[in-house]
Amino acid sequence: MVFACPYALLLFLPFFFMCYRLLRRRKAAAFAFPGVGKLIHRKSLKQYFAWLPSILFMLGVASLIISLARPQKEFSRTRISSEAIAIEMSIDISGSMMALDFSEGLKEKTRLDVVKETFKDFVAKRPSDLIGLVTFGGYATTLTPLTLDHHALNQIIDEVHVPGTKKGEIVDQLETATAIGDGLAMACARLKDQTNIASRVVILLSDGVTNTGIITPDKAAEMAKQLGIKVYTIGVGSNGYANFRGQDFWGNSRLFKEQVSMDEAALRKISEVTGGSYYNVRDKKALEKALAAIDELEKTEVEQQIYLRYNEYFAFFLILGFVLCFLACLFPAQLHRGVV
Repeated sequence: MVFACPYALLLFLPFFFMCYRLLRRRKAAAFAFPGVGKLIHRKSLKQYFAWLPSILFMLGVASLIISLARPQKEFSRTRISSEAIAIEMSIDISGSMMALDFSEGLKEKTRLDVVKETFKDFVAKRPSDLIGLVTFGGYATTLTPLTLDHHALNQIIDEVHVPGTKKGEIVDQLETATAIGDGLAMACARLKDQTNIASRVVILLSDGVTNTGIITPDKAAEMAKQLGIKVYTIGVGSNGYANFRGQDFWGNSRLFKEQVSMDEAALRKISEVTGGSYYNVRDKKALEKALAAIDELEKTEVEQQIYLRYNEYFAFFLILGFVLCFLACLFPAQLHRGVV
């Protein structure tokens, strides 16, 4: 939370003096009479609530001062570059991405969890580049067009999940299959119109074997080559067995092993045809190294400007201040001696 007009907060100096004046205990203007202290003294309802108008009034004034300072929170950060690289990230979200072989210690993490964390770190290192996001299982979907608003991109990356893993979500079984060719073709289609940018790159990550889709990986690779798009492929895991978290017959959560396989030959061929590189990763550190290598290969120095967009919260404090002051004025006049 930041303030657009922080100097308005200086009004708290006279405000604190006002609070002191309102809350200080005043001496009663009366003659001392011996023996009065022994009498039973019961407070009336008005005496019990005598402090309330002053408190409400002070809180109301404090809210009005905060509203003048215009509290706001950064919503998005946009960078406009004179030159940049266009990068499409194409991420596999098939069922095998729920494997837990990338877990760290006792904390369970799926392959997709680690991929999302690492991609966000990669995005943070490329503040000047246009970056888009495509996901593919049985179908390819564009989640984010090429954008400089990486704050919004990270929010969308956080929401990426394997179809059917969210509570109450019903999906077709085909959605958890793997269509590598469709994922690459969709990424190329999003880069196709960026003719004003010389360097266009696809980072394709998959842990499976193509078992569905309209376009084969070979055709998608040729498409990328014709468009002058370089494809870096990352193979996640290896062939064999991996742990998954699931439910048994009784509905209890447990770990079970399931066979997994990856088409390294197809991923390697895609990168070779398009002039990119292939990386095989079997844990988070290896994935970080692969993306770091790509980052070094495709780095560009550019001039940039930063534009920020904020969510404004002054209206909330403004309304709250008026409401509190209005409530303070509703009490009987006898209770307002400390306010007026």
